[in-house]
Amino acid sequence: MSNLNRFVRDSFWGRIVYHISGHKFFYHQEESPDYVIPDKYLEELKKVDTNNSKPEAVIPERNDSTETTNSDDKTLYNDNRIIVGWDGDDDPENPKNWPIFEKSLVIFQICFLTTVVYMSSAIFTPGIESMIEDLQVTRVKATLPLTMFVIGYGIGPMFLSPLSENAVFGRTYIYIITLFIFFILQIPISLVNNLPALATLRFFSGLAASPCLATGGASMGDITNMPYLPLTIALWSISAVCGPSLGPLVGSVLVIKRDWHWTFWLVAMTSGIALTVFSFCLPEMFEKTLLLRKAKRLRKVTGNPNIVSEGELENEGLTVRQLAVDTLWRPIEITLFEPVVLMINVYIALVYSIMYLWFEAFPIAYIGTYHFSLIAMGTTYLSVAVGVLLGAVIYMFYIYKKFVIPFRNNEPILPEVFIPIMIVGSVFMPIGVFIFGWSVSTETHWFGSLVGGALFAVGAFIIFQSSFLYLANSFPRYLASVFAGNALFRSDIAAVFPLFGDALFNNLATEKFPVGWGSSILGFISVGMIAIPVLFYLNGPKLRARSKYSGYT
Repeated sequence: MSNLNRFVRDSFWGRIVYHISGHKFFYHQEESPDYVIPDKYLEELKKVDTNNSKPEAVIPERNDSTETTNSDDKTLYNDNRIIVGWDGDDDPENPKNWPIFEKSLVIFQICFLTTVVYMSSAIFTPGIESMIEDLQVTRVKATLPLTMFVIGYGIGPMFLSPLSENAVFGRTYIYIITLFIFFILQIPISLVNNLPALATLRFFSGLAASPCLATGGASMGDITNMPYLPLTIALWSISAVCGPSLGPLVGSVLVIKRDWHWTFWLVAMTSGIALTVFSFCLPEMFEKTLLLRKAKRLRKVTGNPNIVSEGELENEGLTVRQLAVDTLWRPIEITLFEPVVLMINVYIALVYSIMYLWFEAFPIAYIGTYHFSLIAMGTTYLSVAVGVLLGAVIYMFYIYKKFVIPFRNNEPILPEVFIPIMIVGSVFMPIGVFIFGWSVSTETHWFGSLVGGALFAVGAFIIFQSSFLYLANSFPRYLASVFAGNALFRSDIAAVFPLFGDALFNNLATEKFPVGWGSSILGFISVGMIAIPVLFYLNGPKLRARSKYSGYT
C-alpha cells in the first residue's frame, strides 16, 4: 500500500468512501487477502498474574511526552483480553513513523488553519470606521464582533478538544465538521447589516473555529517524536502569533478596494478552500483512535472478541452521561484544580490581553500621529511577524542546547528547562512596550516604534512557546484538555480588552506622546509579571508533585 493511499485513506472523505464501498476501497492491511494474522491475536487465553490479581487495563504511559507504548509483545490480562498495539517500533501505521513528507503536510494544514482562524479574528478591524457609519453604532459596539469571536474560540475548546481525546471521536472528524460549520457561517456574516446579528454569528463562528487553537498543539504531539516536539509546536505557535498581525494588513486592503463586508468574504473563500483540501488530505493522527479501529478490524478477521484497544477500555462501562461528564469535566478540573495549569493560564492570559489591548494603539500611532494611509498602517503589524520569527530563532537555539542535546544523551530533563527562556521573554516584552510608547511622537521617526513592536513580539512569542511546552511536558497525557483550558483563559479574558483600548490610550494621551502613558501602564504590568516565571523556576517541582495528572513527580 502506497504512502499516499494510506494518507488519504484515514481522511474524512477517505473514511466515508471506505464505509460506503463495504471496505473495498481504502482498505487496511488487516483486510488484505494476504494478511498474516500475528500469533498473539490467535493464542488461547492465558494468565499473566501468578497472584491472580487484575492489573489496570491501561497501557502505562512513559515519562516522556511523545513516546508511546509501541511493542510487538502481546499484552494479556487475566480477564482474557488482548490489548492491541503497533506491530513493532517501526510500524508504518504509527503516525510517529510516517514519512517526513506526510508529517510536513499535516503540520502545514494545522498551521494554515490556525493562521486563518487568528487572522479572521481581527481582519475586519480596519473597516470599523466604515462599520460605525453604515450601522450607526459607537466604536465600542463596533468592536463587539471581535470580542464575541474571541470569546467563542475560547469557550469552544472546553468541550470540543476533550472530545478529540476520546478514541471514539479522534481529531480529524472534529477538525473537518467544525471547519464546515465555520465556513457556512461566513456566508450570513458577510451579508448581515445588523450589529446584534453580526455579533451573534461571530460568536458561533468562533466556537466552530476553536478546535485547532487547542487541539493543534496536541496534534503536533501525535506525529512528532522527541526531541523534535519543541520544533513542531514552535511552528504551530508561529502561525498562532502571526495570525492576529496579518488580519489587519489583509483587511485594510479589502476595506480600501471593496468594503468591510469583503473581509468576511475572504474568510469564507479561504476556509472553503481549506475545507475542500483538508477533507481529502488531513488523516486521523490520534493513536488511540487508530488503534481502536485496528482492534475492530482484528476482531472481525480473527473472530476473537477479546481483542480490545486502550481507548475502548477507557470507555468501558461508562454510560453516555458518565462519558460526557468525564470528557467535559476534565479540562475544567485540570484548569481549576491544578496549580501549575491555573497559574500558567493566568500568565498567558495577561500576556495575550496586553497584546490585544496594545494593538489598539497602532491606529492612534500611525494614522493619527504619522498620517499613514489605512493600507500603510496595516503593514506596520508586520513588525510583530518579524519579531515572532526573531523570537523563534532565539528560542530554537536555546531548545537545541538545553533540550535536544541532553535528550539525545539520555540525560534527565524536567519541564523547568523551559523556564529560563520564559524569563528572558518576560523581560523583552515590557522593553518593547516602553520603546513603542515613547517613540511615537510627531518629533520622532516612525521606525523606532516598529522596533519596539518587534521586541514586544519577541518576548510574547518566547513566553507563549515556553509556556506551551512547559504544560505539554508536565501533563503529556491530556494535552488537548490542558490546551483547551489555556485557550479559554487567554481568549475570554483578552476578548474584553479591545473594548476599552481606545479610551485607555486617548484619555492618557499628551500632545507630544499620544500613546506613551497608555503603553507605560501595560509596560509596568508586564514588569510585574516577570515574577511569575521566576516563581515557577523556584517552585515548579513542588507544585507538580501535588498533581494527579502530571507526568512527572
